[in-house]
Amino acid sequence: MMKTSKLITIGLSITGVGVFMSGCGAAEQANPSSDNSHTEETIKVVTTFYPMYDFTKNVTQDLAEVSLLLPAGTEVHDFEPSAKDVAEIQEADVFIYNSEEMETWVPSLLDTIDLTEVLVIDASEGIALIENEAVEEHHDSDHEHAAHDHEEEHGHTTDPHIWLDPVLVQEEVNTIKAGLIEADPENEENYEVNADTYNQKLEALDQEYKEAFKEAENRTFVTQHAAFAYLAQQYDLNQVAIAGLSSEEEPSPAKLAELSQLVDQEGMEYIYFEDNSSSKIAETLANEVGVELALLSPLEGVSQSDQDAGVDYIEVMKNNLESLKKSIR
Repeated sequence: MMKTSKLITIGLSITGVGVFMSGCGAAEQANPSSDNSHTEETIKVVTTFYPMYDFTKNVTQDLAEVSLLLPAGTEVHDFEPSAKDVAEIQEADVFIYNSEEMETWVPSLLDTIDLTEVLVIDASEGIALIENEAVEEHHDSDHEHAAHDHEEEHGHTTDPHIWLDPVLVQEEVNTIKAGLIEADPENEENYEVNADTYNQKLEALDQEYKEAFKEAENRTFVTQHAAFAYLAQQYDLNQVAIAGLSSEEEPSPAKLAELSQLVDQEGMEYIYFEDNSSSKIAETLANEVGVELALLSPLEGVSQSDQDAGVDYIEVMKNNLESLKKSIR
């Protein structure tokens, strides 16, 4: 099986030899014929974590064999690909990840595989990322330096949580679509149709968020870690994070005291915790100020049972919207 030689990264495009692949299936939206004319193997696509998998599946439908590299519940930043993982990527036609800021282990991984055999798609290509300093606020100086050192360890000079903004996701979907067309040009029309259909759903999700918050007077919410800057920026909200860009960061006593005062002054009733990490920090603050906890998912992982039940990106984002309505009103 021939493969396309092309590496797609921010600001860098290495054009290789384009070759063709045809799919044995057809997208749901494309009304496939029943003449069994597709006999070639489908292309194989490896995606890193759940949002990348879901976006890709919506573009490919059954035109590609799409796999998820990180098991549900895996910490994306700290993941270390095994020899088996590397082999799986090397055998794939396409490898898709969100960004080097999120999957900080990707640059090292790419050094170990033959990039003339695998088309690599950085889904964040062309998107202006929010600088780390723009989301790290209200730190005392000692804590700020510690947070900075911690974020540098994880590669977080910028905020990687692009996928929590339904508008930016449409750009990621278009980037994924373009890469798939490079790998499988015979199915270009199907990929175009599928991506357009999914982006229409994302546009509808965006409208739900806009409608929900357009008259809100209280636009501040307190969350476990600073994962929601892109969402807050898109809908003119104010995210106040207990921790920094990493959910593992421990806030200082001064930071907790400051947040307690803020929650009390603003009359907040909820502190948001996450479904992919310990809620201990959020619980500490909620107990201290006497407010309730509510779930706000950063969608870094969707449990296997939820995936089996059909839970997807749009459903979780709608759940997040309902949760945010408790504070943004």
